[in-house]
Amino acid sequence: MMTEVKYSKATLEEYGYKEYKALKVIWKILRIVLVLFAILMLYLAVLVIAIQSFNSSSSTTEFQGFTFDNYLQMFSKRSLTNSIKNTFLVSITATLLAAVLGTFIAIGIFYLPPKIKSRIMLLNNIPMLNADIVTGISLMLIFSLLLPVNKHIFGFWTILISHLFFILPYIILSVLPKMKEIDPNLMDASLDLGVRPFKSVIRVLIPAVRGGIFSGVVLAFTISFEDFVVGYFTTGNGFNTLSIWIYSSIGRKSLFPGVYAFSTALTLISMVLIIFYVLFMKGRKGHAKKN
Repeated sequence: MMTEVKYSKATLEEYGYKEYKALKVIWKILRIVLVLFAILMLYLAVLVIAIQSFNSSSSTTEFQGFTFDNYLQMFSKRSLTNSIKNTFLVSITATLLAAVLGTFIAIGIFYLPPKIKSRIMLLNNIPMLNADIVTGISLMLIFSLLLPVNKHIFGFWTILISHLFFILPYIILSVLPKMKEIDPNLMDASLDLGVRPFKSVIRVLIPAVRGGIFSGVVLAFTISFEDFVVGYFTTGNGFNTLSIWIYSSIGRKSLFPGVYAFSTALTLISMVLIIFYVLFMKGRKGHAKKN
């Protein structure tokens, strides 16, 4: 009569495994410290500017007292006010133009043959991968060729074209993924129902990819608003954006304290808008699940 042999499962310790609990605790603490250090490095500059916006002294090395005068006198300096207006004018105009052109270009690229599409996308990615200083100098040289035609060509139009050049790829790359998510036969279906091609694009395709357009617009506006290098090489005739104005003021060691207040106010407004957008999208998703 055969006896049944029972085999016991081997443990990890029997194979020589040792659990180093102390090292796990150290690694956990180290991860927390590294995350906090990364957050501090990312937001330290924002925090310093926020503190400086309430400083009664124009010096950045000492805090003399707490005041709201910098916010009340934010737009008292004419040159700063003009630079802020110019920045919003260029950024909004360039973003709107890029949104319209980028959406139509992305739709056109989507329906191209694969080989041609890959070549077009390669050209589209070059402005994004290229260094800002190379882009700025290249555009400056191109605009310089038109100086014999117009001696005052540098200014609003050169900065606008430059911004449109390097933010357009972001719109295209934001719309194309949304085009891949929709039904590829959507356009053909609308044409079969008698809708003209242009109306099909306006009434069918664009509403289907509006999420990609919105995200691309936000990204493009942010990049355009904070640009300095490209704008520095393509500006002229006294047309300054905010970043160029700040750079020139630092060079004279006379940075107006109101710029700290404006930067802080702009950061707070951006944070509030982002929070409202996130809450709106969560509410919208919750309402869609209930229905």
